[in-house]
Order: sequence, then C-alpha cells, then structure tokens
Amino acid sequence: MDLRDQMRDRAIGALVGSAVGDALGGATEGWRPDQIQDRYGGYVTGIVPPFNSDWRDARPIAPYHKGDGHITDDTLMTHALVEVYAERRDHLDAYAVAEHLVPLLIGERRWVPELESEALLLQRIFLAEKWLVARLHYGHVDPREAGVGNIVNCGAAMYMAPVGVVNAADPAAAYAEAIEVASAHQSSYGKEAAGVFAAAVAAAFGPEATPASVVEAALEVAHDGTYAAIAAVAETAARGHDWRSAIGELRAAVAPYDTVGEDYRQPAMDARRPSRTKAIEELPVALGLVLATDGDYESAVLAAVNYGRDADSIASMAGALCGALGGGAAVRSDWAEQVAEASRTPLVPAGEMIAEVAAEVFVKDRDRARARDQQRALLLGTGPMSSREAAG
Repeated sequence: MDLRDQMRDRAIGALVGSAVGDALGGATEGWRPDQIQDRYGGYVTGIVPPFNSDWRDARPIAPYHKGDGHITDDTLMTHALVEVYAERRDHLDAYAVAEHLVPLLIGERRWVPELESEALLLQRIFLAEKWLVARLHYGHVDPREAGVGNIVNCGAAMYMAPVGVVNAADPAAAYAEAIEVASAHQSSYGKEAAGVFAAAVAAAFGPEATPASVVEAALEVAHDGTYAAIAAVAETAARGHDWRSAIGELRAAVAPYDTVGEDYRQPAMDARRPSRTKAIEELPVALGLVLATDGDYESAVLAAVNYGRDADSIASMAGALCGALGGGAAVRSDWAEQVAEASRTPLVPAGEMIAEVAAEVFVKDRDRARARDQQRALLLGTGPMSSREAAG
C-alpha cells in the first residue's frame, strides 16, 4: 500500500484496536484476577457478559451495562476528541477542549451502549470527566488551568490516542500537544500520563517501530513517577512472559507507584492526589503488556482484560498501541464486528477521520516548518538576500 493508505490503515488499527480493547475490558473492570477467573470459569478469552448478571441494580458499578461487547466512556471520549479534530482540522490546545469538546458532552444526544439508550455523553462519563463541564462551561476557568484540583487518574490519558495519530512519528510533538489538551482536564501524573500515552501512540507509527522502540520513546518524554513506573514495568516485561504469567509480575512492578492500593474498590487515603513520585497504573501496565507480548494484539488485550482493576482503560491503551504497530489487520475482525454491532457504533469511521485530519495537518506542519526555517536562515545570514539587501 502507498504511504497514505498505510497511514489510514494504522490509524484505523489504533482506534479500532482501542475500542475493541475497551469493550472487552469493560466486563472485568474493577475486579481481581482470581475473581475474574471464578466468575468466568477460567481466563476470559473473548467477549463475555457483565460480571454481575443483574447489571441494572448490581453495585458498585450500576447502572452501566458493561460487557457483552459494549464500549465504555474511554471510546466515547476518544471518538468525541476525533470530532473536535474534524472540526478544527489542525493541532488542538486547551481552548479547543472548552470550545468544542465540552459542547459535545452537553449538547448532543447519542447512543450510549452502557445505558442502552440515547443520552448526553455527560450522563455517562465519570466524575473526573464531568469536571470538564463544571470547570469550563459553568466555572469559566482558564482552560489551561482547569485540570488543577480534579482527582488524578487516567481520565485524560484514556482518550489521547487521536493526539498521537495527528503527531504520528513525532513523539515529542505528541507529548507537548497532549499536555496542552489535558491541562483542561487533569494535573500532576494524570496529565503526564496523557502526554506520554500520546507520545507512545505517535512512536508506534514510526516506519521501523517495535514494542521496544515505543517504550523507549515513552521513557524519553516521561518524568517523575511516570518515568519510574514505566521503567520498572518495562524491565519486568522485557524478560519475556506468557501473557498469563505477566499479569501478576507487572502488577507487582507497578504497585509501588500506584496510589489506589491493592483493594481497587477501597482506594487508599492518598489515592488520586497530586504527586511527583506516583503514576497512574494503566499506562505503565499497558506498555508493559505490549512489550511482554511483542505487540501481539490478542495477547496484549486478553492480558489486560484478565488483569482486572481498570481493565477497560488498560486494554484500550494496549489495543491502540498494538493496532498502530500492526494496522487494521492486527485487530481480530470477529471481535471488531461484534463490538460495533453490540455497541451500535461503527468503529472504522473514527480511524478514517483522524487519518484524514492527520494528513492535512502534516501538510500544514511542513509549510509552517519551511516558513520558520526560511526566517531563521535570514536571521543567521545563511538564507537568500532580503529585498532590502538586494536593492543595495
């Protein structure tokens, strides 16, 4: 395939891979590996029903119909960000979140699979995402500062894959843009994770990208506890694992940096507070699973699903990275078809749209770089003579 088709294929792989991972992981979110195996009679190997059969009344996750191939808020937010890119047709900043993303959350009803009804996205998203509406729409806070005070979690990181696509093969630019965008939503290591995840997705688009090079790119931009957590998990993952054995070992590697604690349903008192030494759990584990499985989509996603805890976000991030590395063919087509049908949500168009926008942005970036280089050459006296110099 030519370069444009290759870009489209890998963008589809990233976004479809993310959505499918999200849908599979939704069923096991919040539970321990032993609880998951007890509930499903062994390791989960595909799309399964909800952990609680009476999902409408079961606690603590009612009233959401997780499982059965339903995408969650991770994918809803990712697709919403793609829509913002489609509107802007250029790089985004924190102001784009206020001007475009927030109106999508509160102004348009759409099918929400976990609610089995049409609803505003605001009615489904978690409290950390509702923060966007409270701060930006009602509080009129400076978008670049709106994330300060929110709980620190993976809320911003979970939908940053499109930022990586638009900055494909340029992890540093992806990191910078995601940090800017996530400033409206998160602070501390939550914002840092958003930047590092976007950088990892961008790195996965490199022509010679491998799981190891993706992790290396993530480490090059990461800081503080996020860097330390990724490094610890990567060291463990690099030893090589069957995905089943990787689950416990990667959890042990990330545990010192995770503020939530071992009982996911009863977080520690300092959970989700700003810190220079801590990290969200989801991103390091997702990177570790991609590395441990050598980028095999099915293995990485199933490992995330059976890992439990925040399984949908871990599987979504791992799925995005494996899909970007391998393209659309990397994602199991039967899973993708079942998820799209069960969620009543076509998955491919979001990948096609972000690839289209990315191609336009690449041209704009090239033109901007040329204009900048010409100006710098004139400043250094190495460029063509100015009109004033040519006149004598």
